[in-house]
Amino acid sequence: MKILIVEDDIAIMETIVDYLDLHGHIVDCAYNGVAAISQIKTQSFDVIIMDIMMPKLNGIATVERLRNEYLINTPILFLTARDSLEDKRKAFNVGGDDYLVKPFALEELLLRIDSLGKRGQSGNKQALTVGDLYYNLQTNSLYRNNEPIKLSKIQHQMMRLLMQKFPTVVSRQQMIEQIWGDEEPPSDALRSHIYALRKVLNKGINTNSVETLHGQGFKLVN
Repeated sequence: MKILIVEDDIAIMETIVDYLDLHGHIVDCAYNGVAAISQIKTQSFDVIIMDIMMPKLNGIATVERLRNEYLINTPILFLTARDSLEDKRKAFNVGGDDYLVKPFALEELLLRIDSLGKRGQSGNKQALTVGDLYYNLQTNSLYRNNEPIKLSKIQHQMMRLLMQKFPTVVSRQQMIEQIWGDEEPPSDALRSHIYALRKVLNKGINTNSVETLHGQGFKLVN
């Protein structure tokens, strides 16, 4: 597998690199979140190992941007000295898949990496399809009947969630967390974004593509 290690402690990084290389993995390195994002935008990885306490951009903020801004779905393992329940809650809430506390056994790290890699391969869908809507997860592009539909960044986030959850209802809280994470959105912001998305999707057709179910949430109409 191709693995990215994001870690500012050079000694720890070199130890992990040597061990993973010994077990046949290809390993790239980044020393902070900013450098990691730069690499992930241009390369594909099977697993990402992420420290939390780093300069420039910490691990929590980095993963939040990867999941919400760049729509990266690569499995991510947090590897950190922070061991509080609150730290773990934040890590999983922003999109972490696993959490290992330093100091750690290299063999356990390898087992967790192998497990995440298999999980990523089995769940690595190339596209989402609902009726005549097709979302390419590799290029982050939406089509209806092979015609491209231009979306804003937030509209992309909403469509991914709506299509992934179809035919179930996406709750208001799920949608807020998808767009703003733990932050409280501005008043009526979600309603405005849903209205704008509905307007884009309904252009040229006679049906309502996004239904609002009062007290429940939102769902795509097939």
